[in-house]
Amino acid sequence: MRKKLLITGVVLASFINMYAGGLLTNTNQNVAFLRNPARGASIEIDAAYTNPAGLAFLKKDGFYLSLNNQSAFQTRTITGNFAPFAGMGGSAVKEFEGEAKALVIPNLQAAYKTGNLVFSANVGIVGGGGTLDFSKGLPSFESQVAMIPGLLTSNSIPTNQYSLNSSLKGTQIIYGIQLGATYKINDNISAYLGARANILGNNYEGFIRNIQANVGGGSLTNLNQFFTNAALQAQGAASSLQPIIDSGAGGLTFNQLVAMGMLTQAQVDQISGGLGVNAGGLTVAFAQTALKQSAEMATGVAAQTADKELNCDQSGFGIAPILGLHLNFDKLNVGVKYEFKTRIDIKNETSINSTGVASFDDGVTTPNDLPALLTVGASYEILPALTISAGYHHFFDSDAKMANDKQKYINGGINEYLAGVEYRINEMFLVSCGTQFTRTGVTDQYQSDLSFALNSYSLGFGGAINITKNIKVNLAYFFTNYEDWTNPNSYNGFSPLKGSDTYSRTNKAFGIGLDFRF
Repeated sequence: MRKKLLITGVVLASFINMYAGGLLTNTNQNVAFLRNPARGASIEIDAAYTNPAGLAFLKKDGFYLSLNNQSAFQTRTITGNFAPFAGMGGSAVKEFEGEAKALVIPNLQAAYKTGNLVFSANVGIVGGGGTLDFSKGLPSFESQVAMIPGLLTSNSIPTNQYSLNSSLKGTQIIYGIQLGATYKINDNISAYLGARANILGNNYEGFIRNIQANVGGGSLTNLNQFFTNAALQAQGAASSLQPIIDSGAGGLTFNQLVAMGMLTQAQVDQISGGLGVNAGGLTVAFAQTALKQSAEMATGVAAQTADKELNCDQSGFGIAPILGLHLNFDKLNVGVKYEFKTRIDIKNETSINSTGVASFDDGVTTPNDLPALLTVGASYEILPALTISAGYHHFFDSDAKMANDKQKYINGGINEYLAGVEYRINEMFLVSCGTQFTRTGVTDQYQSDLSFALNSYSLGFGGAINITKNIKVNLAYFFTNYEDWTNPNSYNGFSPLKGSDTYSRTNKAFGIGLDFRF
């Protein structure tokens, strides 16, 4: 009994282990990006984000404004393959799916051009966005509960079923307000200097409730109640022996006390049941000490199998300087932008934390830097109606401090390769399409069911309609195909049993935008 309770307590001591942060940067700040992601050399109003130095080559002086909305729909699926999962449904393979949708993701770009000088702004969600809801929890939640039947069985209490009720909702949003100025040095070169204020707001709501197991092969029973009752029974039995010890008979065995008529065999059998061994040959003093230890351990395990809840808000702020350079040679445009790393420490405002995880306690701060970003883009006008474009993005994620130093498990950072084409049908209509290939550079040690990054390729297409000379409508659809990632060591941290998780994602977005010139 003692060994059983001790092992169970150790396993449940790491019941919840959640990490915030990750690869969060969003580059889709305009619907024009959705229909052609290779916008790194743009000289239109969307350049306020993608290529601010290119704004110097806007066609006319005046005020430019772009209002955009995107609707995004995502799923994240973790397929756990872990033998103990068979105790809840009969299969070692189990899917945990999270869904996120955001119908309104607004973005705004604005610019005012006067001669060789342009002032510009970009306001939008530059990281995260939406709420991801795992309504049935995650493998890291359930796997440790799934170990309980095996642990009880190994301690001579046959158990092969368990159940629990778990859920996790996570929201990560970074609002960005970017301001800067562009100056046209000569007919071919312009430069940009600006900065973006990044305002971060996260929220995590989750719970694990009603942990049950069919202890001893019976019906499912709440483990918190089971161990609470066990603790009370053990403590009661220990207290019942105190009068015997006070009388000076603590050194006698139970068999001797039965022979002397001081205890009945039925009473000794009850003591034996509480200890899990035949108590006849034990002394009363030894038995009382063992019962007290069992009561203490059962109380600890009862606390570990109690309901766990978390409601934690996190906030942070940081500023990133931004530099840009643009080269224009008639039909060829080349843009370069560098965003410096944003140092952000997020601070907890926690209303509920019964998980025992100190990193979510109220007032605790955690690093959540935004990585530096280098973008290079080029576009070339093959024909008056046909333009091709290409680009490259590099995120320096390995240098951005994350919770638990997860940046150590990224080989250099994310690389993105982009290409696109735009065709102007006539003065009113144009169509475009493009692609983006993303290579994350992460390792197995980085990946977890709470934060994972996958290699992918994306396709976007759409068009623009010039409603009037000064008003344009952008329409686009964008979707991403992700490569599955199987982590073969998902459960090695706490279990001698082998198991793996496979991570999958889907993503699609629709966008509509209005561009104005005054």
